[in-house]
Amino acid sequence: MVLLLESDPYHGLSDGEAAQRLERFGPNTLAVVTRASLLARILRQFHHPLIYVLLVAGTITAGLKEFVDAAVIFGVVVINAIVGFIQESKAEAALQGLRSMVHTHAKVVREGHEHTMPSEELVPGDLVLLAAGDKVPADLRLVRQTGLSVNESALTGESTPVHKDEVALPEGTPVADRRNIAYSGTLVTAGHGAGIVVATGAETELGEIHRLVGAAEVVATPLTAKLAWFSKFLTIAISMASSRSWVCCAGKMPSKRSPLRSRWRSGQFPKVCPPP
Repeated sequence: MVLLLESDPYHGLSDGEAAQRLERFGPNTLAVVTRASLLARILRQFHHPLIYVLLVAGTITAGLKEFVDAAVIFGVVVINAIVGFIQESKAEAALQGLRSMVHTHAKVVREGHEHTMPSEELVPGDLVLLAAGDKVPADLRLVRQTGLSVNESALTGESTPVHKDEVALPEGTPVADRRNIAYSGTLVTAGHGAGIVVATGAETELGEIHRLVGAAEVVATPLTAKLAWFSKFLTIAISMASSRSWVCCAGKMPSKRSPLRSRWRSGQFPKVCPPP
């Protein structure tokens, strides 16, 4: 690995080579996902066929001065929007948390001299020194270590520190079993060591997680596709059932209210009580 990256396990890269690689590979950061405005995120919670039906039903009900019923309908819509907005905000907070895990300072050896620099300036081939309490600034292939243990819970979910070594492993070894790799964003809990940067920014394992989380809302799985189809079908079915109830109740419901109000009150229940 050291030979492939044209680095040195003791002296690291030269300043000139590091500058060239920084220009070639870019800074060691995770891309900032474009965030929708607050208004756009709020309006997105109402973009659903069933919500459209409820909004229309609530508006007509309010127009007929059935304010209690209208309040119930709009209350359902608002609660649904609040829950959706909170879930979306948590996902964005998770992305921000992943980005903050990369920003730190690193001890780097270049031309045989130790420097402390922002992790954003690291490039593949850099020799990074690790000690207890350090946050790993990039994906590193360890070249030496003494009692080095790393907490990889941010990456694998496993809270027990993992002992690391520099022994070569077969190609295709699962991420959680690569004991010769210290991953970006993980925390050194004991010992010390040194490693060569093999991946930075979006190319790290943490960067892959960041990409998947950022793309999660646009991935259409078979389940979500079927749910979308079912929602449209349910919207049509509810509208037809409500219309039928409205027509069938014409002139058959004695009430102090006007016939129009009585029919609408009877026909709106299929709209506001759909299956979950």
